[in-house]
Amino acid sequence: MSTKPHRLPVQEKIGYGLGDTASNIFFFGVNAWIFFYYTEICKIHPTTVGTLLLLPRFWDAISDPLMGALADRTRTRHGTYRPYLLWLAIPFGICGYLTFANPQFSEGGKLIYAYITYIALMSAYTAINVPYSALMGVMTSSSSERTSLSTYRFVGAFSGQLIISMTFLPMVMALGGGDKGVGFPRAMGLLAVVATLMFLATFATTRERIKPQVRKNNDLRGDLGSLFRNTPWIIMVVAAILTLSSAAVRWTITPQYLKYYFGVGDEKFFLFLDKISFVQTTGSIAFIAGVFFTGMLTRRFGKRNSLMALTLINGVLVVGLFLIPRDGYMTLVVLNIIGNFLAGPTPALVWSIYTDVADYGEWKSGRRVTGLAFSAAMFSQKLGITIGGSLCGWILGGVGFVPDQPPSEEVLSSFRVIATVLPGSLAIANGIVLIWYKLTEEQMVVVERELAEQRKSSSAE
Repeated sequence: MSTKPHRLPVQEKIGYGLGDTASNIFFFGVNAWIFFYYTEICKIHPTTVGTLLLLPRFWDAISDPLMGALADRTRTRHGTYRPYLLWLAIPFGICGYLTFANPQFSEGGKLIYAYITYIALMSAYTAINVPYSALMGVMTSSSSERTSLSTYRFVGAFSGQLIISMTFLPMVMALGGGDKGVGFPRAMGLLAVVATLMFLATFATTRERIKPQVRKNNDLRGDLGSLFRNTPWIIMVVAAILTLSSAAVRWTITPQYLKYYFGVGDEKFFLFLDKISFVQTTGSIAFIAGVFFTGMLTRRFGKRNSLMALTLINGVLVVGLFLIPRDGYMTLVVLNIIGNFLAGPTPALVWSIYTDVADYGEWKSGRRVTGLAFSAAMFSQKLGITIGGSLCGWILGGVGFVPDQPPSEEVLSSFRVIATVLPGSLAIANGIVLIWYKLTEEQMVVVERELAEQRKSSSAE
């Protein structure tokens, strides 16, 4: 391992990106379909599902920072963070399959099973994704290379989203012979195998180059203290909660918004895609296309300015979707493509900023807590996802939504507000929060240079 900035080979960047393809197969699959699966397949009440999505976050509040601290302290011949990709790829795939296994239990049994498997999946997601995310910070010390690596990562991530958007519902119908209850577990089982193999490929193709810090102060309390004194990190945590709350509302509500508000069914619309899959697929393609503009935007406007502008514009656009009438399906498709294209660069920018923030914290405090910083950031994102998903369940349950029954005007109005005004407002709030993020590219040049000197001095001791 070395401390010098290193230009990463393309094949290593692609290999790293495969890890987020694997993650997003379940991340997007769960967030896009778990509410539909629990309410329409398992027949769990929407309000109960909202609570189900919330309660596991209390466990995450403990497990996420512990996983980050554990990863930071791991030392093996494979490195600090890479080994977790090898150790946990198979358990992660198994948990993903079991979450959608649709056992034929009683109503109470199904709810208990849902809690157990959902918590297990979220725990497995934490255990493999905290080290995976932190791995970026030790593959290279160059901020510009991290932006490039982050771009590859999110091309991979949204390729995973595209896989789910294009193939999941058609796979469910094909493998289940038209029975979603049979098709869901079979489709998820197949995708679990794919995700497992991709994580193993990431392990095989990546390398850690930044030497682990010789820790003189090894206390978790001190690490947490340094984190909470890192103002840019706190701002990004708040932004992450708002970002993922907005995204989760849209992911969660889209299948049923299209089914009940626009009246779409399972019939084929374009090639093998039904209307729900068509919206998700075209949006995912636009998102991936947007990712490729990340580097250009960063070079011209900087990370923070690009992220703030794209977030605000997209928020206004999503609020504007409220004006689409019930017969405006194609208008929704077009505006959804535009919105997803604009949103494409934002995840790559966010995760690149996280590595900058972690380096800034090390430069300021002398403590390298990359894993802890990423685990806390990941918890804030999962909290945002939970807030978004839970709000959907509670609001729909409160207005009397019943799956597979003709919706009342109140239910239709609720679908409309949840799918447009709510996520758009959260996105606008996120853009406003980013005004207070002050860490510039010029400052990061100084941080990189001085950190390289500190690491060189530390390794020589």
